[in-house]
Amino acid sequence: MKNIVLFLVLIFCLGCTHKPAKINVAISLADSNHSVKIKGFDKAVIADIGRDTANGIWQSLLPVYKMPADTDMKDYQNAQPGNYRVADSVVVFTPDTPFRKGQVYFLRFYQHTEGVNAWQYIKDKKRPGSLSYTDLTFKY
Repeated sequence: MKNIVLFLVLIFCLGCTHKPAKINVAISLADSNHSVKIKGFDKAVIADIGRDTANGIWQSLLPVYKMPADTDMKDYQNAQPGNYRVADSVVVFTPDTPFRKGQVYFLRFYQHTEGVNAWQYIKDKKRPGSLSYTDLTFKY
């Protein structure tokens, strides 16, 4: 019985130390600066999400926003409407209205792999349900 309890504790501890690989997302302008290429994802993951034909799923995962003049207000911006398409392991976003020259935009990438266990939430002082994100800026 003692060995079984020790084995279960060991398995539990190993589960706590597993840390998923961090995704390094990179963006670049494409199609004569009319679109944004979003790279850095696993090809299998992109293909799986790409089977969902709803454009809204991509906008909720990789929203693109126009940077406001007051950057403190960027959390209150509406996402740019547009079309997302998948090409191999790259997601390409083309806005409904062309990017404006001189305007700064940003892509908000949510780190869904961070803080997947209770210890990570305690260590980072996060609240359950909160997601960390990275804003990647670009200028047309």
